[in-house]
Amino acid sequence: MSLPLSLPRPLSRLGVVVPAALVASVGLLAVGVGVASAHVSVSSADAAPGGFGKVTFRVPNESDAASTVDLRIQVPTDTPLTSLRAQPVPGWTVTLTTSQLPEPQVDDDGNQVTQAVSVVEYRADAGGGIGPGEFQEFALSGGPFPDARTLTFNVVQGYSDGTETAWIEPTVDGQAEPAHPAPVLSLSGAAADTHGTAAAATTTAGDGRGNGTAVAALVVGIAGLIAGLVGLALGWSARRRTVSP
Repeated sequence: MSLPLSLPRPLSRLGVVVPAALVASVGLLAVGVGVASAHVSVSSADAAPGGFGKVTFRVPNESDAASTVDLRIQVPTDTPLTSLRAQPVPGWTVTLTTSQLPEPQVDDDGNQVTQAVSVVEYRADAGGGIGPGEFQEFALSGGPFPDARTLTFNVVQGYSDGTETAWIEPTVDGQAEPAHPAPVLSLSGAAADTHGTAAAATTTAGDGRGNGTAVAALVVGIAGLIAGLVGLALGWSARRRTVSP
């Protein structure tokens, strides 16, 4: 999204000199509004350490000539979600694969759990999938989430032309974002009870709702700034007419 940074013409005609620092501030605000990269992302409104929640993967199609027809989500087994379910998606078949856990876990009922879902695969029906210029969301529900700030999921996106994109590269603080970063889920710091009541969790950068809210706030802020400058110009002009002989 691009925002007009030029000041309204009436300001220049009124002879108002706008401080350079103020103009620079508007410019810096606009720099923060950019189009997010079309990466696979993950977010949740209720995932918190120790609790249960819904996790949503947003999958954009990055190919101009092929459709996304397969999605494989790797669920960490070192911090397993011992309870996990997949939300059905029309036109897709979902398969859950379980694996032996490195260490047994104890569920909420006190039962020992030795296996958990390690891979969730969505496969599009023949002739379907996510076409060029489209995206699809895939949701999982489960827990308990680990006592951590984040949870990383490796994802492989398969296309109708046989190619694949592996979203598995780690994002390291202080370094440039990799070309194919693994989706990282941010967990809230508040603990949750065993029935899944959790505080709201923050979302990753790929969450379009958060970006939309930030953009709207920025637009309102810039509009208010310009309105203030117009008022200043009118007041200055009226003062000059009052003191003129």
